[in-house]
Amino acid sequence: MKLLEINKLSQYFGGLCALNRFSVDFEGGELRALIGPNGAGKTTVFNIVSGFYQASKGDILFGGKSLKGLKPHQVTRQGIARTFQNIRLWNDLTVLDNIRIAQHHKLGYGLWDNFLRTRHYLDREKTITRESMEILEALDLVQFVDELPKNLPYGIQRKVEIARALSIKPKLLLLDEPAAGLNSSDIKGLITLIDWIHKEFDVTIWMIEHQMSVVMSLCTWIQVIDFGSTIAEGTPEQIRNNPAVIKAYLGDDAI
Repeated sequence: MKLLEINKLSQYFGGLCALNRFSVDFEGGELRALIGPNGAGKTTVFNIVSGFYQASKGDILFGGKSLKGLKPHQVTRQGIARTFQNIRLWNDLTVLDNIRIAQHHKLGYGLWDNFLRTRHYLDREKTITRESMEILEALDLVQFVDELPKNLPYGIQRKVEIARALSIKPKLLLLDEPAAGLNSSDIKGLITLIDWIHKEFDVTIWMIEHQMSVVMSLCTWIQVIDFGSTIAEGTPEQIRNNPAVIKAYLGDDAI
């Protein structure tokens, strides 16, 4: 069974077709990229998969189950986590609380447990804190647990966002331009981090990225879209030498 199957997905915003019969399927364990010019429809794909948009046409199967009609928190429960091009952290909460709050979908206690501070409530809170600390330790972020994200360097904020996504123990991790805003040194570290996460957490990763050094270093399969439609897909070498991709996106001097 395929981990993810997207079949003839289309998305319209008024009279604008942002996505035109987009399809893809892949097995678990892969590290793939979705690339294309600005406005090509890449983030629209991720927004539909993660439940932020409902597709105008088409369907998405995850582990053989349809995601159609599911809201973001319901998609999360299925095992899909994501990051965003523009970092979305709760800047007035500590780093630890940012990780803890991401696990609200598996709290397992109700309002009265919270109000009365029952044993069940206390046990669940301890478990969530322990698991959050384990994620922060794995990503070398323990020293920032009590910091507010807004006071941290941009590269560390990006790591915190990735840690938050990993805290739900996803089967599929969607990374939307993880290198956006990073300097060259941070990008090298990001490549190492994503490669380590892919292997250490045994998670399937699908990323959108404009930094070709990241894509070509990490991904074994790349899909290219332009004006909402797939124009090419293949290995990094095939994409690098594809005339349609060079014309639409990479440019003669790319890579």
